[in-house]
Amino acid sequence: MGKISRDKIKGFGIKRFFLSFKYSIEGLLYAYRYEQSLWVHAIASIFVIIMGIVFDIKFSEWAILFIALGSILSIELINTAIEAAVDLTTTDIHPLAKIAKDCGSAASFVLTFVSIVIAMFVFGPYITELIK
Repeated sequence: MGKISRDKIKGFGIKRFFLSFKYSIEGLLYAYRYEQSLWVHAIASIFVIIMGIVFDIKFSEWAILFIALGSILSIELINTAIEAAVDLTTTDIHPLAKIAKDCGSAASFVLTFVSIVIAMFVFGPYITELIK
């Protein structure tokens, strides 16, 4: 039996369009239910938003912070997808599986560090002014 084309499986249409939203929400719910790091980032995001309100930051600063926060959430979801795909592929502790999982985690770590630096650039002047 021949392979079925992915294009034939995917299809187009309004039903498929709305189902894509449903699947995205299911992915978010799964990640928030089972991934501790998403909760940590959610709490940090709430803290950043509160600080932005308290310091009455500029529109451009809000934009920069939301890009950083959205990027972190996205990379965490990609990391979760990598972990699930690796776990689906093998239950063995394989060196390549470890590399895939570790690199996904490292991507999240690097972006989190960069986002902290961005937050320091945004909030640093406000905090410095508050201390003076």
